[in-house]
Amino acid sequence: MGAAGEDDLAGVMDREAFERDGVLHAGGPLAESEVDLLRALADERIGSRPGARLEGEPVLVALLAANGPIGAVAMELTSATARPVRAVLFDKTADGNWSVAWHQDRTIPVRERAEVDGFGPWSMKDGVPHVAPPPDVLARMITLRIHLDDVDADNAPLRVARGSHRLGRVPAAEAALLAESRPQTVCLARTGDVWAYKTLILHTSAPSRQAMRRRVLQVDYADFDLPPELNWRPIG
Repeated sequence: MGAAGEDDLAGVMDREAFERDGVLHAGGPLAESEVDLLRALADERIGSRPGARLEGEPVLVALLAANGPIGAVAMELTSATARPVRAVLFDKTADGNWSVAWHQDRTIPVRERAEVDGFGPWSMKDGVPHVAPPPDVLARMITLRIHLDDVDADNAPLRVARGSHRLGRVPAAEAALLAESRPQTVCLARTGDVWAYKTLILHTSAPSRQAMRRRVLQVDYADFDLPPELNWRPIG
């Protein structure tokens, strides 16, 4: 389950390619038993919604930690101080099948609101304060997508515009034009696979063309502290 081919494994931790392109297939580090645990969590937490933000989930602690299969990928692509700062489960089904236009992820969750120069505007998502940080904060973060189901060309794979993470903050009205002008990677995956991308990269996802599930655990990692007035919101 989730095992990558030799060509995939050769580039699993190619830091130079990751820095250049902003996206990398990190192989299939999750065992079947670990996938089963995350599937059960997804079924419990998501229900009829398209997704759920996760905090305080014991099953995540070992997987996301530095010596866990997911945390180890993050550390390899950043540094030994990498820590998970946001975790979200998504599920596309026949009844919940949406599309996402070309965009950048622009906000981060924090412990509590504090007015800091360059951070804003603020919003609340599921009762959690979120803020748009300066682009250089997002540029230092990475996102891991852990696939709990196979994802082929018909099952809504993520599409990313390679190198777009180096453009800084892109106006929403220009996102599609800029993304279509760059080479793209379609993130096909097998169950247990992990894809990594720079959090600031332009990405999109179409609706699934198949009546099948596409469960994904998405985790943001950072290996740095926020300004003293702000604190990352712990996941564990």
